[in-house]
Amino acid sequence: MKHQFQKHYTREEANALLPQIRKWLAQLSRLREDLHRYEKRLSGLTEQGNDIGGDTVNQWIRSLADMQQILCEFQRREIFIKDLERGLLDFPSFVGGREVFLCWESDEESVEFWHDLETGYGGRERL
Repeated sequence: MKHQFQKHYTREEANALLPQIRKWLAQLSRLREDLHRYEKRLSGLTEQGNDIGGDTVNQWIRSLADMQQILCEFQRREIFIKDLERGLLDFPSFVGGREVFLCWESDEESVEFWHDLETGYGGRERL
């Protein structure tokens, strides 16, 4: 049987990754705020007709690169960010022999839910 994903997580494997994932999500959140701040500063400069460059642009580019690096960590592990603000993630897994997603939200202590590949958050069921 052909599966949609290469990597599949047990509940234990997904839970073991949560401390690192929490760090990455906090970094992504901080980087998003930084980017927003730099973009506001940059648009203010361009509106005034100033040349943009220097520090703000370099910080903006560095933040984008840092963000890209963290997002690649998720991609490499086939962990899907469904909503960055909520910290909502899906881990490919098997439940009852079916390919499904284990579903976790950052305010949850551990991975407690799953849903079909198609149903999404609305179809969450307790493990």
